[in-house]
Amino acid sequence: MSRNRFVALLAAVLAGTSWGQTLQDVMKARNLTQQDLLAAAKTYVPTGKRDDFIVFSSGGQSGQVIVYGVPSMRILKYLAVFTPEPWQGYGFDEESKKVLAEGSMNGKQITWGDTHHPAISETDGKYDGQFLFINDKANPRMAVIDLRDFETKQIVVNPVYKSEHGGAFVTPNSEYVMEAAQYAAPLESGYVPLDEFNDKYRGGLTYWKFDRGSGRIKPDESFSFELPPYSQDLSDSGKGPSMGWGFTNSFCSERYVGGIELGRPPFEAGCSAKDTDFLHITNWQKGAELVKAGKAKKINGHNVIPIDLAVKEGALFLVPEPKSPHGADVTPDGKFIIVSGKLDTHTMVYSFEKIQKAIADKKFEGKDPYGIPIIAMKDALQAQVELGLGPLHTQFDKKPCWAYTSLYVDSQVARWDYCQGKVLDKLSVHYNIGHLLTMEGDSVDPKGRYLIALNKLAIDRFNPVGPLHPQNHQLIDISGDKMQLLYDMPLPLGEPHYAVAISASTLKPGVRYKVGTNSRTDQKHPGAVRAGEEKIVRNPGKVEVFGTLIRSHITPEIIEVEKGDEVTINLTNLERAQDETHGFTVSGLNVHASIEPGKTVSVKFKAEKEGVYPYYCTEFCSALHLEMMGYFLVKPKGYVAKAGAAKAVEYTKADYEKQFKTNQDTQKVIDGVVAWITSTNFKDFPDAVALVEDATDQLKAAEEPKKKMEEAAKKEDWQNATLWAGQWWQYQVKAADIGLRAKTYLEQKGAKPTKK
Repeated sequence: MSRNRFVALLAAVLAGTSWGQTLQDVMKARNLTQQDLLAAAKTYVPTGKRDDFIVFSSGGQSGQVIVYGVPSMRILKYLAVFTPEPWQGYGFDEESKKVLAEGSMNGKQITWGDTHHPAISETDGKYDGQFLFINDKANPRMAVIDLRDFETKQIVVNPVYKSEHGGAFVTPNSEYVMEAAQYAAPLESGYVPLDEFNDKYRGGLTYWKFDRGSGRIKPDESFSFELPPYSQDLSDSGKGPSMGWGFTNSFCSERYVGGIELGRPPFEAGCSAKDTDFLHITNWQKGAELVKAGKAKKINGHNVIPIDLAVKEGALFLVPEPKSPHGADVTPDGKFIIVSGKLDTHTMVYSFEKIQKAIADKKFEGKDPYGIPIIAMKDALQAQVELGLGPLHTQFDKKPCWAYTSLYVDSQVARWDYCQGKVLDKLSVHYNIGHLLTMEGDSVDPKGRYLIALNKLAIDRFNPVGPLHPQNHQLIDISGDKMQLLYDMPLPLGEPHYAVAISASTLKPGVRYKVGTNSRTDQKHPGAVRAGEEKIVRNPGKVEVFGTLIRSHITPEIIEVEKGDEVTINLTNLERAQDETHGFTVSGLNVHASIEPGKTVSVKFKAEKEGVYPYYCTEFCSALHLEMMGYFLVKPKGYVAKAGAAKAVEYTKADYEKQFKTNQDTQKVIDGVVAWITSTNFKDFPDAVALVEDATDQLKAAEEPKKKMEEAAKKEDWQNATLWAGQWWQYQVKAADIGLRAKTYLEQKGAKPTKK
């Protein structure tokens, strides 16, 4: 459909609405063009609808991951990884503290990170949506995020690197996660002077062994290739014919050591003097065999394959690449490796077949200073294509041979054909694009449709918010013959470095935990209890609380301790409804937890100062959210309580009868909703079934307060009869709320009456 026809059709539709405006009125008032309207229509996701793709973007110096949808570009969540995140209680509850503690270095807790390259787990080279891996450039660490609940489960510290950049990249069945060192340093701990740089400083490439069953990296089965003191950068794993091999580029193969303060030229001068750097080619299958055979050496307890052993076993080779590259990208069919150099206008297409032939024929142009065979560029090169100034990173389209490369200096995206070696299209972006991504563009099965430019500068794109500007992710339509810029998206966390996108339908996240689960270990939490099992256990100097949360109360509601006690509060969310998360905080004690349905968390602290500290649910979970609270009381040591209790409002028989009638009327509403739902095919809608189950649970929970109400009424204890009637009614209200939600959902989804 042509653009004019599209706009005319849209105008005709809107002209008949009761909104009081036509599309032309809006276009005129906002000074919009037909091109603007077309771009807006391509990104608009109507209320109630969902995005086609989900993007996982590095959060840069936030140490987190940003999750957003495509094409809407709506931010959905920040994933807490290397740094505390208050909303999710990450770094505040004991379970997430243990995960963060795994990332400690040199005996010190590291509470910031610089996330760079996320990677989605793969099966047969296709994204499977089960796990996400991401590295920390500032502190050489790797994290595992389980996409069943979007939580960080593990952080591992690289024991031989002092910095890294080239992670995370996965092998085609997620056997290994690749992580390359960045700035050369001694692999052992301790001081080594820079004048021994060539001899004792080294780079490296780590293959972290990943166990899909446990969802964890296994450090004991992981290993690193020792590499020369070049600055290794990004990697990619072979696939198809190149399966079993890894490709890692580098810069500063000059091995230059700067020193402005000493009157020497800076690093940037000495590290870009040569015309080429080196692409490292490693055989990780051979490396795994060497480790299994016990031939690797141990450095800081880690398996390291020395350079001479890797060379001897035919597991390490070099080939010249354009200088200062940033990306070694394997084509979807696994036949070619594409490398660009930021200081070269050309992009190189290397043939894996030619590389293997050179290796088989032992045809090398020499060795580097560390004895690694060098394959001549001409013997490995398939094509050399001039794309523009500052080519960087490459991604792929579903159309065979189509690739997209970011041009940093030109601030453009180039679409080109790597089989024919020609440029097909270019599009300007704003500004200084670094990485870019296409939908599933790192996999064997790219989806096409969209490209996102990850731009370092925004400058004039958004409202100014001070000297520190947001960065700009720009959505681009690549489905047609010409690329079309659709949307500018400011990123509030910087510096977002790289991102990956997956079809939303591939992700299968859970909506609740089995009651009592420690989500960080996926095991039953020792502090979990069910309703009615809540308790406070007191030992000298220690108090442990086993509590529960459910709309709209925390049990227990009063916790008393003595000054100096070590306090542990375990809390289990008894909810089964989707999205019925509860939070927990204690005033003034730096305590917070986010407790999703079924989850158990614990918070631990010392009661250092006597006083009164209210606690409450931090998530607005129900109409009586504000009443979901309690008191944490820290008594002086040896305090003796006075007899009596606070005087409450006194209720009469009339109050009880009024509340009881309200309960009966509410039950009629519930019965009507239940009758409507059960008269439809609601069981064909899993979300509706879950809502019905939750409403049923609420009504079951109402049975106990109803029974206590009846017992109190028999004794003419109108005070407690009225209060228990009110509690019964609270459960009724929750059940009615959930039931009405289910009814609305079924009406919107077109549920049909069942045959009688």
